[in-house]
Amino acid sequence: MADFRTPTTRYGTAVPAASAGVMDEGLRAYMLRVYNYMVYGLALTGVFALGTFLLTTSTTPNAGYADGAAIGAGRYLTDIGITMYTGPLMWVLFLAPLGLVLFLSFRIHKMSVGAAQGTFLAYAALLGVSLSSIFIVYDIGSIAQVFFITAAMFGAMSLWGYTTRRDLTGMGSFLMMGLIGLIIAMIVNIFLASSGLDWVISIVGVLIFTGLTAYDTQKIKEMYSVNDDGTLAGRKAIMGALTLYLDFINLFLMLLRLFGNRE
Repeated sequence: MADFRTPTTRYGTAVPAASAGVMDEGLRAYMLRVYNYMVYGLALTGVFALGTFLLTTSTTPNAGYADGAAIGAGRYLTDIGITMYTGPLMWVLFLAPLGLVLFLSFRIHKMSVGAAQGTFLAYAALLGVSLSSIFIVYDIGSIAQVFFITAAMFGAMSLWGYTTRRDLTGMGSFLMMGLIGLIIAMIVNIFLASSGLDWVISIVGVLIFTGLTAYDTQKIKEMYSVNDDGTLAGRKAIMGALTLYLDFINLFLMLLRLFGNRE
């Protein structure tokens, strides 16, 4: 099984002078491929999220409900919206992306590059449908504003992770422990419904995913090897894109909890 976490050749170790230029060119092409996949995934998520929101809401009251199925800001749930957001389908849409990303993570070593690409893009689209509810909860203008803030923070930290000569392994281990604690706190707060704890979770989440962006960028960079064939390099690029995509999405959601204007 291919190991996507421990590279065969670490970038920065001694290589023959004749192959150094080839490695630099190959590394740039590899990282560009990673970022391109990530951007395609984010674009697909945004399109499906907004499209689902427009499909499930309307400016016209729903005649089947006394209040028109109002959700605020002059919008109302359509019959499709009622089915998606208030019934059992809501849980399917919530859990399906998790199942798909786990499938990709555990099976990618047996997939062709094309199948892995398709699975990643299907996951991004499905997550977009699942995240469409943010357009119901938050003002669209604030969503756009937070997205650009996220892009700036992500870009700065990813650039630092790519260019720094400092080994971020220790920081990554600390951040992963923090992530586990964050998940536990979020589960606990489902039952406590504490606004104060929710604020702390959001702050800590921003710090964790900001740090993970730098750590994961360095890790993805070090996964590159001049000895990889096209299939292995393609799989690594897709897994790298998935990792950075998840860092971006989670950072965006944490910032939205802090700075988003609720409808």
